Parts: sequence; C-alpha cells; structure tokens
Amino acid sequence: MSMSFRKAAPSRSSMYLVTYDDGRTAYFWLDAQARVDDLRLVTVARERQAAGALPDGEIRSVRAVR
Repeated sequence: MSMSFRKAAPSRSSMYLVTYDDGRTAYFWLDAQARVDDLRLVTVARERQAAGALPDGEIRSVRAVR
C-alpha cells in the first residue's frame, strides 16, 4: 500500500472579521479574485452593510481571519 502526500489546495476565499464599536462581531468572505488591500477592507465592509449583508452599526475594525 503506497501513501502519497498532497499539499492542500490554496484557499479560494478569505474570511474577514468585522468588529463594531459596541463589541459585536460579524464575518464576511471575499473570493480569491476579489481580495483587496487592508485599506480598502473597511470600505468593502461598509458596502456590504449598505447591501444588508452585514448588520448596521459603527465599524471599528476589519481584519483577515483566514
């Protein structure tokens, strides 16, 4: 019986943690093609808020989780 090692495929999406001023948290995902720099993450989170994909509230920070 032979065993072979296969490297895991790279993640096709990235997960981000949104922290609100009142302590709540939320998550959102971006496809690999839509990855953005750290400066634009808050803008993307606010766009998702406007679309109803994230809860309302003042966003304190957004950071990559995975």
